[in-house]
Amino acid sequence: MSALKDKLLLGVDIGTNESKGVLIDGSFRPIASFSVPHAMENPQPNYFEMDAEIWWSDFCKICRGLMDQAGVEPEQIAGVGTSVMGCDCIPVDKSCRPLRKAILYGIDARSGPQIEALIRELGEDGASAMFGHIPRSDDIATKILWIKDNEPEVYANTYQFLTGSSYLTAKLTGKFTIDSYLAKAAFRPIYRQDGTYNEVDGPRFCRADQVAAIGNVTDIAGGVTAEAAAACGLLEGTPVIVGTGDSTAESIAGGLVFPGTLFVQFGSTMFYIYCLEGQMDACAADYFPGSYPFTIPGSYAATGGTNCAGTLTKWVRDLYYAQEVQAAQSGGPDAYSVMVQEAAQVPPGSNGLIMLPYFYGERSPINDPDAKGVMFGLSGSHTRKEINRAALEAVAYSLGSHMRLFQNHGLTPARVIIAGGGTKNPVWMQIAADVIGMPVQVAQDWQTASYGDACMAAIGCGILPDFPALKWAMPLSRPVIPDPQRHALYQKYLDLYEALYQRTRNLMHQLP
Repeated sequence: MSALKDKLLLGVDIGTNESKGVLIDGSFRPIASFSVPHAMENPQPNYFEMDAEIWWSDFCKICRGLMDQAGVEPEQIAGVGTSVMGCDCIPVDKSCRPLRKAILYGIDARSGPQIEALIRELGEDGASAMFGHIPRSDDIATKILWIKDNEPEVYANTYQFLTGSSYLTAKLTGKFTIDSYLAKAAFRPIYRQDGTYNEVDGPRFCRADQVAAIGNVTDIAGGVTAEAAAACGLLEGTPVIVGTGDSTAESIAGGLVFPGTLFVQFGSTMFYIYCLEGQMDACAADYFPGSYPFTIPGSYAATGGTNCAGTLTKWVRDLYYAQEVQAAQSGGPDAYSVMVQEAAQVPPGSNGLIMLPYFYGERSPINDPDAKGVMFGLSGSHTRKEINRAALEAVAYSLGSHMRLFQNHGLTPARVIIAGGGTKNPVWMQIAADVIGMPVQVAQDWQTASYGDACMAAIGCGILPDFPALKWAMPLSRPVIPDPQRHALYQKYLDLYEALYQRTRNLMHQLP
């Protein structure tokens, strides 16, 4: 144990717009970080994909970049943890070569026809019983059906249907494994809740031998192979944990180690994990997702996500702050910093402007891939400042709608943690706290998914005994306290926000 404490841990996360890596030491603080940008492809409406081989290339660049930056040797690294965007579907051959580009998480809604066909055949109640909820775009089983219907040759030649973390772990170790939580939550109904293959419903989607073996996220999947070591620079035999999805890794990084905690990731999208003590059934009437056994032993998680968060603020930046983007390239202030300053100058409610953030359809809490973005209440007095703040409020209103959904089911979190790139915007964090009317704990900038991967590798290698022990290794988070008057005002705007979608939903669906 003492020898292990002197070693380093490596975590790598593959995200929507970039891959990030970190090395942490025995004090659980980063000593080096490295990132590699990449692009997401949107070849047609509702299609979002990425070349998984880019992820492996990114991983190798990050490993070598971290070791060069920190000046360490491969033998100093005690273990490796990885995460990738959750709910991706990657069909591979026996050598773990992708047979097509990865179909990304719930933002990719190409499987809508397959979902509709399931509901027609089984009815809403039958489909909900099979999946544990109404089938949706982030169910990997429906993505497999899309491949089966549209790319039969790929389907026939698939050795394994993997998700992102399974792909990286297989590239490193040659072992096809998947985190138990991710398997049970994202691959339903292919896996049963006890982790076994579902012989009744599974064959509709794929064979038992086409899905990975289940393990706990901190289990050691295997050691780095000689081939992988030559590619990434790690020492052959270095232990690699099973790994998980990026949101789970980031939730652990932010301090989600006890039930009663709601973790919210403000990244390119917004994703939540509500850690609970017990299992709850899904409710089709209001899209409550129910809960599944979580990564932390003995706990359960209700999860969901939006399709826009950082992507919405980036849209505002690119469209309304292009001059600042160009000026920043010549040494001027970063465009996002200008946006923060201007958002602070606008009062709550954006002077009567409300935005619906459904620019790419929406997952929870409305489960509508055909939803459209809206700017409501525009007047001649509005400027880019109001549009800027309205975008921040739109994402916060979505969080507020989720909070109402939880409360309708008798759930009120004892603690709310927010992490991700959005935490760099203090105005956004204050808006979030004011909308939900609860203090939020804001994680440190470096408490990202890659940090969570490294922390979970510490458990896998025996440096820490369990997840609760991480609480004492974590830094203190920054509290943001809500303002009661602003909260009361935002509840009125939240009512309008929710009513606006309900009243325009049918019109949205008539648009191409």
